[in-house]
Amino acid sequence: MSSSDRGPAYLGLGSVLAVALCTLWLAAVGHLDLYINPRYDVFTIVLAAVAVPAAVAGLVVVARGHGHRHDDETDDDHGDHHDGHGGHGGPTSSSAPTRRRVLGRVLGGAAALVTVGVTVAMLVLPPATLSARTAQQRSVDTPTLSNATGTQDVALLGSAGVDTSQYGVKDWAAVIRQTTDTSSLVGKPVRLTGFVVPGADGTFTLTRFVISCCAVDAQPVGLGVVTDGTVPDADQWVRVEGKLAANPDPSADARIVIRAASVTRIAQPSDPYEY
Repeated sequence: MSSSDRGPAYLGLGSVLAVALCTLWLAAVGHLDLYINPRYDVFTIVLAAVAVPAAVAGLVVVARGHGHRHDDETDDDHGDHHDGHGGHGGPTSSSAPTRRRVLGRVLGGAAALVTVGVTVAMLVLPPATLSARTAQQRSVDTPTLSNATGTQDVALLGSAGVDTSQYGVKDWAAVIRQTTDTSSLVGKPVRLTGFVVPGADGTFTLTRFVISCCAVDAQPVGLGVVTDGTVPDADQWVRVEGKLAANPDPSADARIVIRAASVTRIAQPSDPYEY
């Protein structure tokens, strides 16, 4: 393997090793669920555990090949040097191996920096959930909730006699989205937690991110909240208690909002996503 080939090999294997080690660390400290759906935890951990020894073995193989190739190139350099003095190979014939060695060192150094950078970033930077700004960018305040709420049958979820005490933001968003006559939902009590995406005129959207696979595909779902109190700051986690009500703004896309009886500031829950 030439020097120019070893650089990408070191980069690829080093990156795999760094990501695998960081994945195992996230699992060990209980933060893996901030990045992927919990149903994929076991698969991801097993894959990372396999990737670590495989990447190490690959690096060892590449390093050994490096040593063998270096010996060969040294012999070639002697031959080229001899030819250069003999007038057969020309005085510049040894420049190609030298350039390959320099390129190999540069690429190897870049691979090391990338590996160290990824590892340090994952270990040092605190894991964070997606923010109110992300929710706004992904249109949390519009009725396009089908990707997040899914197509499950929720026609009866809001019916009389159905226990709604364990409903989350996603559940109520699905009920509202799939209910033709939303007037039947008016007056139903809710007790929900989420973070704040500020609105206007004493309103905000109580928001949760729904993860299907991982944080990359997270979709925001939200319910508008009308309160007589002060609207909390963006990204503040709150517990809202109140009742569903018709939206006082008839021009708004959302037909149903929460008329809040209380808005209590809380710490971010250990599991901030819905699934």
